[in-house]
Amino acid sequence: MGARRQPCPQAAGPEGVATSLAAPRGPPSLGGLSSLPPPRLSAASRLPLRSVCQDLLRARGRLPGSSPRPAANGSSCPPGAMAGSPGLKPLVAVCQVTSTPDKELNFTACAGLVREAAQRGACLVFLPEGFDYIGSDTVETLGLAESLDGDLLGRYAGLARDCGVWLSLGGFHERGRDWPTTQRIYNCHVLLDPTGCRVAAYRKTHLCDVELEGRVSMKESSFTNPGPEIVPPVSTPAGKLGLSICYDLRFPEISLALRRAGAEILTYPSAFTVTTGSAHWEVLLRARAIESQCYVVAAAQTGKNHERRTSYGHSLVVDPWGSVVAQCREGPGLCYAEIDLDYLHRVRREIPVHSHRRPDLYGTVAAGPAP
Repeated sequence: MGARRQPCPQAAGPEGVATSLAAPRGPPSLGGLSSLPPPRLSAASRLPLRSVCQDLLRARGRLPGSSPRPAANGSSCPPGAMAGSPGLKPLVAVCQVTSTPDKELNFTACAGLVREAAQRGACLVFLPEGFDYIGSDTVETLGLAESLDGDLLGRYAGLARDCGVWLSLGGFHERGRDWPTTQRIYNCHVLLDPTGCRVAAYRKTHLCDVELEGRVSMKESSFTNPGPEIVPPVSTPAGKLGLSICYDLRFPEISLALRRAGAEILTYPSAFTVTTGSAHWEVLLRARAIESQCYVVAAAQTGKNHERRTSYGHSLVVDPWGSVVAQCREGPGLCYAEIDLDYLHRVRREIPVHSHRRPDLYGTVAAGPAP
C-alpha cells in the first residue's frame, strides 16, 4: 500500500487490515510471453503479515501513535478522498456486515465502517446486498422498504458527502413507482458520488429462486420485480464500475456484457447462504474476474441475520489474473485493496481474450445429426 490521503482525526486500529495487504499470487510465465508484474510486497510477505501491515499503517499515520492532521472542515472524514496524489493507486474498501431487521442499528454499523474506510484513504466503499436490513419474513421485508427518495438513502447521501467518498450501496429494498399496483419491491444497487448524488441505480435482473431440499429455500420472485436492464459502467476514481447483485454472479453473460461496455471493476454485493457460499462463492468470483479480466469486488453479509437466516460472509477482492488480493475474516469488518489499472491492462494485452471472442458462433447451437 503506498502513501495516501490524510486520515481523519480519529485514529483507527489494525483490525480488518491484515488480509487487505496480502500480495496477489504471481502468475507464471505465459509460454513465451513476458510474465506479468511480480506481486507487490513480495519481499515483505516473508514476515508475519500482521506485523508488516501494522508497520505500514503506522508509517502512514493510520494506527494509534501516529499524528494525523485534522480535516480542515472539522468533519468526521476528510473531504475529497477521491483526489489522490500523482502516481498513487486508488484504494477501495469492502464492508462485511450482519444486517438485521433493525434499520437504525444497521445504519449505525454501516456508517461506522464507511467512516473508518475514509479515515484510511479509501475513495470507494462497497456495502453488501441488504445493507439496509434483512427482514425475518416477507411481510416485514415489504413493510420496511422505502423509495430511493426516502429518509434512509438521504442519510447515506449525507454520509457520502461528509466522508468525501463514493458509496456502492449494494442491495436496497426499493419501493418503486409501481409499488401501489404491484405490491412488490426492487432489489436495487445504488451508486452515490462524493457529493451524495445518485449516479446509477441497477435493479437486480436475476432473481434467486432456489430449492435445495432440506437445506435452502428461497423465492425472491414472490415479492421482488426483476430489473429491466443492465446499467452501463460508471467512471469512478478507481476505474469504470459495472453493477450487479448477488445471484447475478451465476450468469457470466452479464459480466461479459459489462466488460464489452468498458468495465474495469465488477461488483457483486451479496448475501450468500452458508450452503451455497461454501461451495460456490470464491470459485464463481474468481471465474468472473478471469473471463472478464476485471477486478471483482464482492461485499457480503456475514453471520446470523435473524433466527432463520445465516449468511456466509468472506467478502473479497479478486484481481484480473484471478488472484484473491483481499478478504475479510469472520464477522463484521473491512478489507482493502489497491486497484492497479496498469496491471489490468497488461493482463488484457498479454492474453487478449476479448479480441479473440467469436460472437458469430455464440448463438443457439443447431441440432446436428445423430452420431
